[in-house]
Amino acid sequence: MRERCAALAALLLVLACGSELRRHPAHGVVVDVARELGQIVIEHDAIPDLMPAMTMNFDVPDAELLARLAPGQVIDFEVEFDGRAYRVVGAEVRAQRPPPRDGPVLGQMADLGQAAPELGLPDQDGRSVSWADLRGQLVLVDFVYTHCPGPCPILTGVHAEVQRRLPPELRTRVRFVSVSLDPARDTPEALRVYARARGAELATWSFLAGPPEAVLAALARWGVGRTPGEDGEIEHLVVTFLVDPEGRIARRWVGLDHGADEILADLGRVAGG
Repeated sequence: MRERCAALAALLLVLACGSELRRHPAHGVVVDVARELGQIVIEHDAIPDLMPAMTMNFDVPDAELLARLAPGQVIDFEVEFDGRAYRVVGAEVRAQRPPPRDGPVLGQMADLGQAAPELGLPDQDGRSVSWADLRGQLVLVDFVYTHCPGPCPILTGVHAEVQRRLPPELRTRVRFVSVSLDPARDTPEALRVYARARGAELATWSFLAGPPEAVLAALARWGVGRTPGEDGEIEHLVVTFLVDPEGRIARRWVGLDHGADEILADLGRVAGG
């Protein structure tokens, strides 16, 4: 079983690295815009050959394009996907209506400088994980689910690369925490299979789930959203937090348009004070 998981992880890595740049036409409604983060949240229809209908945040590298977009706009847009990040690279406004009331909003995320919201959830081995257990370490916190049809496997793969490439001076100082958005399906065994398939080393990586009410409370504290979709997908914000040894949020990476190099550089800076 372990050998099959390792082979699958290697195959996923090859596919991601070797993916050609593709563009996909899409249609949806703008839910939220954060120009300072280069992000837009869109409630979109199914995007053929890419992802089902859902609400999620996309990277928008063109500041001029992002400046023209606002909540409530009905847009035809183009998504560029290179196997690693989803970028909105073009959009035409077709109508204006009140923005959707449901779905994740970028302004609700836990902010820089604040104390990291409590976790208090069991990991894949049934051990409860709280900030008391993680005090004094640098902790990367993200939010995923094992049936995710789009960004979650990519995000976990990037963080697995960070874990593999940690320099010796950081190897014992960095922990990884992934909080499940789908506690009903993400059993301890499902989390272990997902983690191993993507190359995560569980000695320093905790995949948390637990009772649904406790998970929902944790997700609300972090402000990442959690709205069930029509086909079993879960709408949420794609964001990673870096928590410093004092338990405060030192860095946020929103979206997917960052890689292991950027995260490793930021880890080094925060570790050095």
